Amino acid sequence: MNEYIAYCGIDCSKCEARIATANNDDDHRRKVADLWSKLNGVSITAEMINCTGCRVDGAKTPYCETLCPIRRCASEKGFVTCGGCESVDSCEKLGAITKNDPAALDNLKK
Repeated sequence: MNEYIAYCGIDCSKCEARIATANNDDDHRRKVADLWSKLNGVSITAEMINCTGCRVDGAKTPYCETLCPIRRCASEKGFVTCGGCESVDSCEKLGAITKNDPAALDNLKK
């Protein structure tokens, strides 16, 4: 499986935080932080925008590293992604992602 497919099926290679990190682009980090702060109603700083990918060794955003319930669940169950779980089609946690990003579910089923 592509190492940039997150536990939830999102393609981290397309994530703006990973792109900013890969390019070491502080302007991009600031733009991502501003957008994500507005979208999530929380304060996100440019310094928090460092991520190499959910399942790739290296930096993670604070949310991805410690707060994401999907990453925590799959990791605790020993799955490479949620695609290995029998509840992949009915999981409420995962559904929060896949209902808005059907490609994520497709990624998990490949």
